[in-house]
Amino acid sequence: MSQAEVLRMKPPLVPLATLIGRELRNEKVEKPFVKYGQAALAKKGEDYFLVKPDCQRIPGNPATSFSVFAIFDGHNGISAAIFAKENLLSNVLSAIPQGISREEWLQALPRALVAGFVKTDIEFQQRGETSGTTVTFVVIDGWTVTVASVGDSRCILDTQGGIVSLLTVDHRLEENAEERERVTASGGEVGRLNVFGGNEVGPLRCWPGGLCLSRSIGDTDVGEFIVPIPHVKQVKLSNAGGRLIIASDGIWDALSSDMAAKSCRGLPADLGAKMVVKEALRSRGLKDDTTCLVVDIIPSDQPVLPSTPRKKQNMLSSILFRKKSLNFTNKTTNKLSAIGVVEELFEEGSAVLAERFVSFEFFSALLNANQCPVLLVALLGKDFPTNANSGIFRCAVCQVDQPPAEGLTVSSGSFFSHGSKRWEGPFLCTNCRKKKDAMEGKRPSRPTVVA
Repeated sequence: MSQAEVLRMKPPLVPLATLIGRELRNEKVEKPFVKYGQAALAKKGEDYFLVKPDCQRIPGNPATSFSVFAIFDGHNGISAAIFAKENLLSNVLSAIPQGISREEWLQALPRALVAGFVKTDIEFQQRGETSGTTVTFVVIDGWTVTVASVGDSRCILDTQGGIVSLLTVDHRLEENAEERERVTASGGEVGRLNVFGGNEVGPLRCWPGGLCLSRSIGDTDVGEFIVPIPHVKQVKLSNAGGRLIIASDGIWDALSSDMAAKSCRGLPADLGAKMVVKEALRSRGLKDDTTCLVVDIIPSDQPVLPSTPRKKQNMLSSILFRKKSLNFTNKTTNKLSAIGVVEELFEEGSAVLAERFVSFEFFSALLNANQCPVLLVALLGKDFPTNANSGIFRCAVCQVDQPPAEGLTVSSGSFFSHGSKRWEGPFLCTNCRKKKDAMEGKRPSRPTVVA
């Protein structure tokens, strides 16, 4: 890679006043209100949640505000859930370049979520603790909702007309055939517990470890085929808004998505969350920790999300989610929002890290087409030397700067590590490359414990 190419890849510095002015000009549609409520009942005390309604992309500028809500359902202890609650958000934000517009920030967010989940998992495993946690992590910016999840906590969307949509994918081996195939292909075994007499009982589990889930953060004592790579979905609501119900499996083992949504319709968010927990308790009893967040995204001129009768899901179901074209500036956006369509902006659930990052060849092609370098950084991460003279590179996952000689080199426009398969993705440091290889079943991995 020539020095001239490297310089073209570096984003120009943008003054703060320019960024604020750009954000204000983009705020043509008034932002919705975000109101929320939380309720929980503890059985084992391993559920945790995160509520941060006042985050800002540009510190000190309220026009750049966004909200974060998350559920962490721990197992085999609470340390992984607490660690993820305290570190995941900062790890995600550190993977998003500074000095970019709101639209570029939203486009960069899905990939940053992947990097943040993997980084949090690596950092926790270095502690040498063996607990694990599910994560359902929700970012709300205006009418755009982005959800990343591992495990079997869930987020549903209840929109006008009573249509309930699932924004997450359950990573339970019992219910997810694709994940079972991935685990066995990566060297794990899937089966039930054997009791005396050879009878099999309980849900499907992966061995070693006996975990019922195929994705989580933590679980150091389980094989690397249990990956922290999240399913990510990004949608844009219509101006009518909608209600999110984010909850741990203590809720979903008792209630279907439709039942949970129906149980709290017409109630404000705080009472709605309590009603969902109450309904789950009435249906199944307290068999597990039950934690629920209800988040209403409502027009600024409405004090509460209006309740509407449920409609049949025939023709509406086919138009509720309409995928946005590859052109991020699609001019039909406002028209779709006006008629109540929820746009699907992005969805990806692959557990293979290479498939979650845009290839380096595509990156180069965009550069040759003279596309905006700031947008490229937002879409593709900081896969370039941070200093053209020093040759320092930044890992796309952990955001650590290091010379490419530290385990990885640059050759013919792609990145390699010694003795491993050609890697077409962005620059990865030695530790993150080892983690990637282990998750794909290429080699066993034992984390280095940091004292």
